[in-house]
Order: sequence, then structure tokens, then C-alpha cells
Amino acid sequence: MKSLVRWQPFQELSTLQRQMNRLFESFAGRTSLLPFEEELGAWEFGPPVDIIEDDQKLQFKVEVPGIEEKDIHVEVENNVLTVRGERKLEKDIKEENFRRMERHYGAFARSFTLPPSVDAEKIEANYNNGILAIQMPKRAEAKPKQIKVNVAKTLKAA
Repeated sequence: MKSLVRWQPFQELSTLQRQMNRLFESFAGRTSLLPFEEELGAWEFGPPVDIIEDDQKLQFKVEVPGIEEKDIHVEVENNVLTVRGERKLEKDIKEENFRRMERHYGAFARSFTLPPSVDAEKIEANYNNGILAIQMPKRAEAKPKQIKVNVAKTLKAA
């Protein structure tokens, strides 16, 4: 005897959406970095980025091991931070000699929309041990201000 199973089309669509999300995440290697919009083409690679924010500054830490400082370019235009670079294949190793190649080679570009609180005139970038650290201080008007609360004193009756 066969039993009837109720068809739930929305559950099937939800399952399909989860599978597609997993497929795209595994292909791209990362998920969205909202609220910072990112432009990264499907066939490009990009180094991983940590974004840290506190009351004083916004900081990006970009992993770029094996890339020389001269091959890294950082620019801000129209409130968009763009990091470009290129990891070059070592000249003495031929691509056909690789048994396994897990690191990405070639040019990359990562772009992030910055919040208006960032002071673009004071951005600094430092490169140390394969980490590109980009410090972006916030504008003075964007920083939280501590406001003192005054309490009125009352006179006591004698």
C-alpha cells in the first residue's frame, strides 16, 4: 500500500536555494561582507580580508603573502577602497611541473564601499609579514562624544 505525501513546493525551493548558496560559497570561497559592499568577479581570486571597526577607526587586514610591496596598490576614490596586486609564479618553476597547485597566481582587485564616517585624507597602509594593514581613522564628528550630565543642587532648610 502506498501512502500519500503532501507536496510542499516552497520547501523544495528553500532546499534548492540552500544548495545553490553552498555551491556559490564553495566556488567563491567566501560569503558577503555586508555592510561593506564588495566587487569581486566570479573568475577572479582575492586575498582574505578582516575588517575591524571601533569608535576611533576602521581597519582592513589583507592577507597577501608572497606578494612584493611594489606589486600592491591601495587607492580610495568616491568613498571606495580598492586594493590591487599580483602574485607572480616563480620564474624557475614551470607550471607543468606542478603536481598540485592550491595557491592562486595572477592579478587581483578587491573593492569595498566605505562608510561616510571615514576620513579619507588620513588613511595609512602598512605591509608587514604578508599582511597589508590599512588604518582609516574616523572623522571627529563621527566619533562618539561623552556629555556630562549636570545635576541641580537643592538647598536644605535649616
